[in-house]
Amino acid sequence: MVRGGQETSESRGAGRLANQTVPGTRWFARRLRRSDASNLGGVTNERREPTAPPADSSPLIDRRKVLLALGFGATNVAALRGLGTTGASPGQPSDTSDPRAGPSTTVTVTSEPGDAVVSEPASIPGATAQTDPGHVFDVVISNGRVLDPQSGYDQVANVGIDGNQITAITTDRLTGAGAPIDATGRVVAPGFIDILSYEPNGYGEWFKLADGVTSNLSMHGIDNPMTAYLDKVESLTPPINYGGAYDNATIRSNAGVNIYDEAGSALDQIVGAAAADVAAGAIGLHLQPEYSPGAGFDEIAAHAPIATDADMPLFMHIRYSEDIPPGTQAEAIDEVVRVARETGARVHVEHINSTGGTNRMEAALATLDAARAEGLDITACVYPYTFWATFLQSTRYEDWQTKYNLTYGDLQVAGTSDRLTEATYQQAYDDNRLTAAFAMPESDLVTAFQSSWVMVGSDAILQTHHNNHPRSTGCFSRTLGTYVRDQNVMTLRQGLAKMTILPAQLLQAGAPSMRRKGRLQIGADADITIFDPATITDNSTIATPQRPSTGVDWVLVAGQIAKRPTGAATDAGGRALPEGVDTSVRAGKPILAGRE
Repeated sequence: MVRGGQETSESRGAGRLANQTVPGTRWFARRLRRSDASNLGGVTNERREPTAPPADSSPLIDRRKVLLALGFGATNVAALRGLGTTGASPGQPSDTSDPRAGPSTTVTVTSEPGDAVVSEPASIPGATAQTDPGHVFDVVISNGRVLDPQSGYDQVANVGIDGNQITAITTDRLTGAGAPIDATGRVVAPGFIDILSYEPNGYGEWFKLADGVTSNLSMHGIDNPMTAYLDKVESLTPPINYGGAYDNATIRSNAGVNIYDEAGSALDQIVGAAAADVAAGAIGLHLQPEYSPGAGFDEIAAHAPIATDADMPLFMHIRYSEDIPPGTQAEAIDEVVRVARETGARVHVEHINSTGGTNRMEAALATLDAARAEGLDITACVYPYTFWATFLQSTRYEDWQTKYNLTYGDLQVAGTSDRLTEATYQQAYDDNRLTAAFAMPESDLVTAFQSSWVMVGSDAILQTHHNNHPRSTGCFSRTLGTYVRDQNVMTLRQGLAKMTILPAQLLQAGAPSMRRKGRLQIGADADITIFDPATITDNSTIATPQRPSTGVDWVLVAGQIAKRPTGAATDAGGRALPEGVDTSVRAGKPILAGRE
């Protein structure tokens, strides 16, 4: 795949590497798996209608044959990457405590809509509300259901914005410099934080806006050293905020280390690059032992002091995605626990529904719950789909019928509406088509969503060729539309928490600017998503991943209106963009380690 725009994490490298072969690779990978295995250690849905204020005065890859070539170069690592916790604990009433204090079992939203009504808005520590009745706000949002997942404030109210901050939340009338945003019948929420996205590419970000995202965080690793990443994204002038994580696989390749090999004498260089990326602003350290099986426990552990010193998590695409021993998902989850226990690092498990918890979510979460109960700081995220996608000639699809217990009818080529058959499979294979595999039960998602410490992350960003998983454009709307509204798997507050306060608090210790995000509070950044809870819907499909979500009417980034309900838009190349996005508003700012 191309650099900088990711299809899926499961499909890394498949496009460029699928036809490479190495004699004995399968035997070598099986031997490696045996070696790896020997080194592993051991709500309520009640809804409440708020009352209205006075009217406003204004209207993947299989580890046994893990990739392919022993001469795996930097370009191929980029292709591999291209497909595509905590500070103070979420739910605490304020962020004034030591962000490193306390076990991760406090990572939860502590009250729900059925609990005592919170009638007064919360404030960022040190912030003071603007109460002058003659004050004219830069922007006013009127008559919306203002919902702050952290504090539990859930009232029909008016929001005043000055510059890039929220300065008033009140049932009193507010006066704005222009016509207010009428949010009647809408939810006014903190802007969504995509905790597991990829590098902005100048195109996919606009579709993130339509899905309610105001911060796009490339925590599955960046394709470049941090300094180059920042230069590249700044040149794109993105409409949403951005940040990213050091990527171990890229740096290993740059150091000349084969994916199957231990780092050896290059370990100091690799760890030094991680430290340099953090110093330059990386907000996490990403490791992906499924793609770099030579990166054993010791190499992962060598990154932990950097992460703990910088108050940031290790993000892990864990080692195994199947259950054919040796090398099972249970062993991969055990390795996560071992990393946290022996190093003291915080660890975030990426897309646990496709890697670690597939067809065994209850067991995976039980293992992690037990680890959290002993004080280990472990979190996870999911994307709300029951299929992954990658290229048919990739190693993830080798022995796919045995590995995943699938049939031809469980496969669908992206960009088409038909499932494959034995007769059509060969042509799709010869063309190496990106193909979705319906390999994950919905019950896994339901179980994961009901865990208070599991977040939502898309694991994708749309590219101009549209050869993408629909989660690149529909992840957050699907969570709120399908799993909150339609299936009542969780309350609206719980669902919003998984894409606002939970990711903000996962990162805020190391990236202080996150203390002002993920919140609808006085003094918070005016990153705000306004949506219709009755109509928010993901529209993208395997056949048409470029179809934007609907139901997100307004999105503000740093107090500027980046998306409105209507209005045609195109990018510089004449490609259609989601309705209502304003390509003249490019308020995105970098989110950096150690910087406010």
